[in-house]
Amino acid sequence: MRVEALDSPRAWLTVAAGFLACFTLFSVAYSFGAFFKPVAGEFGASREATSALFSITAFVYFGLGPVTGHIADRFGPRPVIVAAAVAMGTGLALTSMIHRLWLGYLTYSVVVGFGIACGYVPSLAMVSGWFSRRRNTALGVAVSGIGCGTLAGAPIAATIIERAGWREAYVILGIGSTLLMLVCAALARRPPVAHPHERAHRGGTIFTPDFALLYGTWTLGSIAMFVPFVYLTPFAREHGSGEVAAAALVGMIGAGSIGGRLILGALADRTDTIRVFKGCILVLAASYGLWLASDSYRALMVFALGIGACYGGAVALSPAVVAELFGTRELGFILGMLWTSCGAGTLVGLPLVGAIIDHTGSYRIGIGFTMSAAVIALMFLARMSNRGERAGITLDRGETKVG
Repeated sequence: MRVEALDSPRAWLTVAAGFLACFTLFSVAYSFGAFFKPVAGEFGASREATSALFSITAFVYFGLGPVTGHIADRFGPRPVIVAAAVAMGTGLALTSMIHRLWLGYLTYSVVVGFGIACGYVPSLAMVSGWFSRRRNTALGVAVSGIGCGTLAGAPIAATIIERAGWREAYVILGIGSTLLMLVCAALARRPPVAHPHERAHRGGTIFTPDFALLYGTWTLGSIAMFVPFVYLTPFAREHGSGEVAAAALVGMIGAGSIGGRLILGALADRTDTIRVFKGCILVLAASYGLWLASDSYRALMVFALGIGACYGGAVALSPAVVAELFGTRELGFILGMLWTSCGAGTLVGLPLVGAIIDHTGSYRIGIGFTMSAAVIALMFLARMSNRGERAGITLDRGETKVG
């Protein structure tokens, strides 16, 4: 048995692994807006049917979070991340060969979704388990990989699609994501054992009022978080933007999220995690007013940067919110259970927004519906109080044993 310290230099290697995993997985997932038009055009599909590729993918990777999180809790993150590498490469290669859209629901939504599930929750639970004093900062750095991946993925994918086609783009993304996830697996390591007095009653946790309020917040809030990744690019195209410029808006969401994750994570370490989290959801809801009123590409840029910052902050802080309220033991399972709410929200919400746009012919009605979902999410969250200290959670800030 070796002795490992929380917040140690070794802990920061897991942050590097988490950053790279988030970068890789979400540069693929959030480049979907660049694929939306060519895929829909080739198969003659509606917005509702095409957006289902993304929403089912999100449902799969969020829905499987409790399973992959539990496996990582029990066996360590490395084998699960290796599975992510294999699934990402396989799913993207198979998607490049489909000749009917419904096959994409299997090759992309299920297989790629499984790959993201194997890499996302286990890597963030690993990072959170290695830190106590600087947990929010560490998580902010790790999940800023999502922002960097979003910033790079959509414009790169759009450029490849323009030059070689969407099928070749998926082959290239598949090879790159497999190699990068294998590097993540090499850096990954099981976190130190949680403090023996730390609460970890999984069954009781998911039936508490705080968990129910968080679940409701994420179910509705995820609609507002993910709608721009699918609809902002085609909205910009229909309002006069070029292909690459429209795809670049998703990259700007990523740019904003990098700042949100880093700055708000550090702020939460110095103030109150749950209050900062509530502020993120408040700004998320308010930002949709800007999209509703937008009449220029510049306004869409401001919206993309703003929503990216609050979305990035909310995602960065959610593992720390869970750790503060429920402890770090079995964190992978609890976090995975919470994020099934995002799967439910995106599975229903994104195709519903697409159906609204298809039947009304108006993006703005769909945007207004999304804004209302975010406002209701904020109402759920406003009822939640910081009960972490009253719950009697003890965090180990010293050295703990790891096998």
